[in-house]
Amino acid sequence: MSGIKYKSKEQIERIFYPESVAVVGANRVKGTVPYDMLHNILKDNYKGTVFPVSPREKSIAGVKAYKYVIDIEDEVDMAILVFPSSVCHLALEQCGEKGVKSAIIISAGFREIGGDGVQREKRIKEIADKYGISFIGPNCLGIINTDPGCNLNASFARNMPENGNIAFLSQSGALCTAVLDYARAKHIGFSKFVSFGNKADVSEIDLLYYLKDDPKTKVILLYLEEVSDGRSLMKVSRKIIRESGKPILILKSGRTDEGASAAASHTGSLAGSDDVCDAAFTQAGIIRCDTIEDMFNFAIGLVYQPLPRGNRVAIITNAGGPGVLATDMTIKENLSLARFSEKAKEVLKKSLPGTANICNPVDVIGDARVDRYNVALSSVLQDENVDGALVILTPQSMTDIKAIAEEICRISCCYNKPVYASFMGESDVSIGVDILQRRKIPHYQLPENMCKAFARSYRFNRQLKKEYTAAVVFKDVDTDRAHTILNEAIMNDRWFLSEAETVNIMEAYKMPVLPGILAVSEKDVGRIAGSLGYPVVMKVSSEKIVHKSDVGGVILNIRDGKEAEAAYQTILNKVSRTVPDARINGVFIQKMAAEGEEVILGLKRDPSFGSVIMFGLGGIFVEIFRDVSFRVAPIEKNEVAGMVQDIKSYPILTGVRGRSEKDLESLKECIQRLSQLAVECTQISELDINPLIVMDRGKGCYVTDIKIMLGTERRKSCG
Repeated sequence: MSGIKYKSKEQIERIFYPESVAVVGANRVKGTVPYDMLHNILKDNYKGTVFPVSPREKSIAGVKAYKYVIDIEDEVDMAILVFPSSVCHLALEQCGEKGVKSAIIISAGFREIGGDGVQREKRIKEIADKYGISFIGPNCLGIINTDPGCNLNASFARNMPENGNIAFLSQSGALCTAVLDYARAKHIGFSKFVSFGNKADVSEIDLLYYLKDDPKTKVILLYLEEVSDGRSLMKVSRKIIRESGKPILILKSGRTDEGASAAASHTGSLAGSDDVCDAAFTQAGIIRCDTIEDMFNFAIGLVYQPLPRGNRVAIITNAGGPGVLATDMTIKENLSLARFSEKAKEVLKKSLPGTANICNPVDVIGDARVDRYNVALSSVLQDENVDGALVILTPQSMTDIKAIAEEICRISCCYNKPVYASFMGESDVSIGVDILQRRKIPHYQLPENMCKAFARSYRFNRQLKKEYTAAVVFKDVDTDRAHTILNEAIMNDRWFLSEAETVNIMEAYKMPVLPGILAVSEKDVGRIAGSLGYPVVMKVSSEKIVHKSDVGGVILNIRDGKEAEAAYQTILNKVSRTVPDARINGVFIQKMAAEGEEVILGLKRDPSFGSVIMFGLGGIFVEIFRDVSFRVAPIEKNEVAGMVQDIKSYPILTGVRGRSEKDLESLKECIQRLSQLAVECTQISELDINPLIVMDRGKGCYVTDIKIMLGTERRKSCG
């Protein structure tokens, strides 16, 4: 993916800001896509020139029509193709001859239908490349640019959205129409709105690079059905967030991964595509959303109000129950209830009824009118101990909903602190909700959603302040040695490395592996075990057998030569009975590790994101407990600690309930070395280190059992 060249700002600019547009395939039939495309451009006051192109019509909607694009006397900046897919290539060829440099191909019937559609899409891409045409689509809804200087509705959506600062990119055209309707009802405006369809040319990555520097866009929303270039998505997202400070929110469908259970390693089994997406998005600073509602709930908080400087919130409510619900969600989302200053408490005590609660949450009582909301909101926002306010209203008979909504809007403008609101209900509160939404106060029907949105804004602000460091690159590794071992296995068409080979790979990357030697006959066992030093562990060596303990192929804690010889025969006998067709290379004898905490480290090659590293509590039940975390390699230095802390059982490593603290620094180094190995040795498809024994603080770690599988990428050398 790294060799892909993405579109320049100028190429994307031609799509969003054309000075002239040709609608190729327009007609007079109302209710059809060709008619609606032209009609929308005309009715929504596009600032450029429009040229209908129709082989049969002389004019459409009072505008002169042309038989072919090449018949247009003036220059054409962009063409919108609404012809049937079978003739789109002819129209695009004419656009190229005319000198058109951008296009939107609305037509369906390409790659999405398979068969001939794949070839049709390939053909239009070849024509576009030939003439240097950048195009959106095919099989898309189109694009909308609400910038008043352009006002281009090049889509067949029913209505032009309001102008705003949110960019929305979607792989699904049908979803776009629903989103536009949803946003319109809530007065949510957009800067750019794009349905990119099959992304045969312009991709979401191209659009993200453009939006990074778009002055009209403050927040970027993205709906994806597939992540085809995960590494580039991470790269551009990091760049946008770190350089422009713009949040990126993604809704990714397809959360299940039915094929995960077929993987050969623990890591392969656990690292489903959705788990990898979660890890990659978090690593890049992307906010992942579960629903469309969540996406817009979070977006309006991020775009409408200042980011919270801290997590101390003040809750103001006229009903006790909703205040408690908001309090519970506040704590659950790792926010905290602000402790008011004495000055703030004095003002609240003096101005509110004696039955009111002046502590947090502030209960202004059910009969509260605008004056109480005024005092409560002004007082808490003036307080240095408060980072933001959450205002709840339930409609009582005496509640002046309109006046309270207007007062919240007025007061929020006086302070550089975020104010979110939840007017609970539907019809009774609608007048107040409308005021809040028009005046850009984030509104949520339920207080729990309000708290969740505030928490996302706070976390994003923390993300912006985070310092980043490059991944550590160790100079003491022997990459050539590792390549030699891996490439020799490839030459012999082997999928799994032997125990001796895996140990050599670990040694090449200076992983703290315990010494081991392969015994191929019983007479060698005592000598080898004695040279390693007791106690030892003995494991069957066979390319056919991945999970050795499942077939009786592992015996632990062998303490003398007699036990070693007996163990050798026991292993061979059990394995021969359990897996009779397995070719046994011998028995691998390895020094037994001292007691410590067992963790697992793993590597999986993901088709989109590349090398993925897994960490978790180890042992044979790792797939049952699933207490693991993931990161995409290379792992930045400051990401390693977070990876370790992400697992629920992390306190076990820090020394809880009288247990000793483990060597976390040595563990982190092992993760960093594995990350480097993953990047430099792309022949490896899956790898497990299970267990890695983590000793007490200062005493290091020990790699005990390793599995390395070569997969679809195994014939590619690293570097």
